[in-house]
Amino acid sequence: MRLPCQLFLSACLLLGMGASASAAPARYALDPVHTRVQFAIDHAGFSKAIGTVSGSTGTLVFDPDDWHGARVEVSIPIARVDLGDAKWNQATLARNLLDAERNPVATFVSTRIEPIDAQRAIVHGNLTLRGETREVALQVVLNGLKRHPLPPFRRTVGFSATAALSRADFGIDAWPSMIGDAVELRLEVEATRSRGAADAAADADEVDDATDAPTRDVPDADVPLDDVPAEDVPQAHPTP
Repeated sequence: MRLPCQLFLSACLLLGMGASASAAPARYALDPVHTRVQFAIDHAGFSKAIGTVSGSTGTLVFDPDDWHGARVEVSIPIARVDLGDAKWNQATLARNLLDAERNPVATFVSTRIEPIDAQRAIVHGNLTLRGETREVALQVVLNGLKRHPLPPFRRTVGFSATAALSRADFGIDAWPSMIGDAVELRLEVEATRSRGAADAAADADEVDDATDAPTRDVPDADVPLDDVPAEDVPQAHPTP
């Protein structure tokens, strides 16, 4: 009976090791080009003023099978606020509103995750804006987690999120008759997996899969381009 017992224990050990490995969360870096913060706020009761902030950076630790262990830290460059008008931007960044000269960066650091289902969660965290820190809850939707279709074919995750906050909570209370207090936030986030050894191997496997797709023939490097028909010369295209 000793041999079957040993085999059983070995199988349990291997299964446990496999489960631990698959459950390890991956680290991602926010893509500042494809990450955008949008805010909307009442403008004198006539309309919602809409602004955006681009260029956010940060890190994300995420396992889609276990949202509880997720962590996110984001830095938002307040000086890049854009409401579509230079004078309006200048007024918004002034000391009596965002005070961007003394507080050029806002930060968000998650504190706990409240999963709803496989695609949604509430991300609680501390938002620091204009020197004040308050807890904010983000309603988050996982849009996708897969290899990016363009080189360098990095593993990419994307989220959409919404939240609401009071500007007065952060000491931004000027012009109450012109500017509403409630701020609606919308975030569109993309992040690429950081290049650890395991990540690099996984990305390499996925690139191999991508190379199985039919590709257009490219002239050999030692063939002068003058001898190649113009329509066969590969053209450079910007990456979206």
